[in-house]
Amino acid sequence: MPYTPIIGTLGYILSPDRRKVLLVHRNARPGDEHLGKYNGLGGKLEADEDVVAGMRREILEEAGLTCDALQLRGTISWPGFGKHGEDWLGFVFLITRFTGNAPDHNEEGTLEWVDVERIYELPMWEGDRHFLPLVFDGDARAFHGVMPYKDGRPTDWRYSRI
Repeated sequence: MPYTPIIGTLGYILSPDRRKVLLVHRNARPGDEHLGKYNGLGGKLEADEDVVAGMRREILEEAGLTCDALQLRGTISWPGFGKHGEDWLGFVFLITRFTGNAPDHNEEGTLEWVDVERIYELPMWEGDRHFLPLVFDGDARAFHGVMPYKDGRPTDWRYSRI
């Protein structure tokens, strides 16, 4: 069967001093499958846009920020990740320069600037703990990973760098 994932973007916005990252605390919608978790910003790619344009649009929609400098940190294939077992393919970005001021919240929840070192203390998807170190490390090479999910939990994690 061909692999036909939902394509999405996931962005982590660094403060100008690079010590904090903007996260959304998904606490606004009771039926949200991400309820209570912290996450980067992003979402589904639209049919008429490339992944960079999609990332910029999502950051503008969710945080009111214009991305001035982005770095592709990696890609992740998430087979079985969706609410009904859908496959996802995500493009993970680090936004290192932006224009604007983020509001305190959006329709998904509270927007919070969190110390990069504190990220791992927050409630998040279990699988995020595997790839987040690669987003913030000093290695300039992008990572390309696969993290299969079953029953809402990752069953494996592998990645390559070139």
